Amino acid sequence: MKRNIVVIGGGTGLSVLLRGLKTYPVNITAIVTVADDGGSSGILRKELDIPPPGDVRNVLTALAEVEPLVEELFQHRFTNGSGLSGHSLGNLLLAGMTSITGDFHQGIVAVSRVLNVRGTVLPAANQSIVLHAEMQDGSIISGESKIPAVQKPIKRVFLTPEQIDPLPESLQAIKEADWIVLGPGSLYTSVLPNLLVPGIAEAIQSSTARKVYICNVMTQQGETDGYSAADHLKGIISHCGTGLVDDILVNGTTISDQVMERYAEEMAFPVMVDQEELNKLGVQVIKDHFVLEQDGQLRHHAKKVSEAILSAGPYKLNC
Repeated sequence: MKRNIVVIGGGTGLSVLLRGLKTYPVNITAIVTVADDGGSSGILRKELDIPPPGDVRNVLTALAEVEPLVEELFQHRFTNGSGLSGHSLGNLLLAGMTSITGDFHQGIVAVSRVLNVRGTVLPAANQSIVLHAEMQDGSIISGESKIPAVQKPIKRVFLTPEQIDPLPESLQAIKEADWIVLGPGSLYTSVLPNLLVPGIAEAIQSSTARKVYICNVMTQQGETDGYSAADHLKGIISHCGTGLVDDILVNGTTISDQVMERYAEEMAFPVMVDQEELNKLGVQVIKDHFVLEQDGQLRHHAKKVSEAILSAGPYKLNC
């Protein structure tokens, strides 16, 4: 019998990880953030009153088992046309399926069949939600894309509307999971928006699964400036309490000067692994060479990260 893994997050890092996990004999459920309000996703969310499809589109593509040309078509972004410019075809298809089925989740299910998706993709919430941040100076910033732009230290993030219902399918997947993975992704704008959906954090805390948090390799300007690995974990604990993380996966690779210089231009620097502080927080540290340098950018090594996760806990796979 295949074991179950639930991965919770958003952004490019989540898609990279899923491409690795789908090569292993596990049942995958991806719970994806729906707080995005920028670009094509933001336009569709505003005009059609649907959850933003962008992160869901990327996850569907990562888990799809179709010809490369079909994947390329799904990710194709129009560059001209007064109404189409900036939109990806996949976003439009998800919006169309949502209109046909009358429900964002059911639209994802329909597109998953078309793409022969290996696993289950669920939105963190089946409705449009807004992410807000209270900054250390007391100001409130609304909108996922606007929060890092103000470049102020974040005190906390929260969601509106007040009434947000989790998908029963998400809670069931968490209950049945053998592994639960948080990240990789931006702490405040990709990981926490999922955990703040009522019922999600509580379901994880009640789960007997092995719980792994994949810490970002680099800090992010306007979001985690100066953060160590323990600071990332403390951000989760301060919002959701303890019991969500058993293991924290951190990078032990030396990054080349060339790539460091490129990231320094964006005021992004390596996340320090403060082992003693992590030990005090009661988590196991999984440290290895977990990143690759590709075209001047850092990406998690999907195979090595997948193997490290699937080797954690009582249900170890022979990877």
